[in-house]
Amino acid sequence: MTEEATRCFDSPIGNIVVKARNNKVVHLTMGGPEVPDVGSAKVLDLAEKQLKNYFAGKSRVLDFDVELKGTEFQRAVWDEISKIGFGETKTYGDIAVAIGRPKAVRAVGGAVGANPVPLVVGCHRVLGSSGKITGYSGGDGLPTKRWLLALEGLRAKE
Repeated sequence: MTEEATRCFDSPIGNIVVKARNNKVVHLTMGGPEVPDVGSAKVLDLAEKQLKNYFAGKSRVLDFDVELKGTEFQRAVWDEISKIGFGETKTYGDIAVAIGRPKAVRAVGGAVGANPVPLVVGCHRVLGSSGKITGYSGGDGLPTKRWLLALEGLRAKE
């Protein structure tokens, strides 16, 4: 039997909604409307604690259990993004080269935009060519990306 739960809490970038299935986080959204908490899961307790510590600058680690569903290509992109550390960035081109698909830069962008767990898979750390800040699907878009990069001590080119 599938057990699902949802947690919503406030953050400096708006409401964070975390959804879990079978005690693994499967979806995270930022800046959307408040939604009621549904059910309970230990992974949601851990996710909320770690995310609040991250936003408060007390932690650089988000290591709660997640389950990523996507195409083989998307999962390769998300895995590569997960290797980017706190306070570091890579370009879409860097990701494409790292997964062995150097001409698939636009497809990498599509996979980044489809990331179901932003912050955990830190897609805010992926920049355009020459380090320019580009699109972001989380929260308020680019202002949220800038805020997250600043939290990590980075300032991207406009």
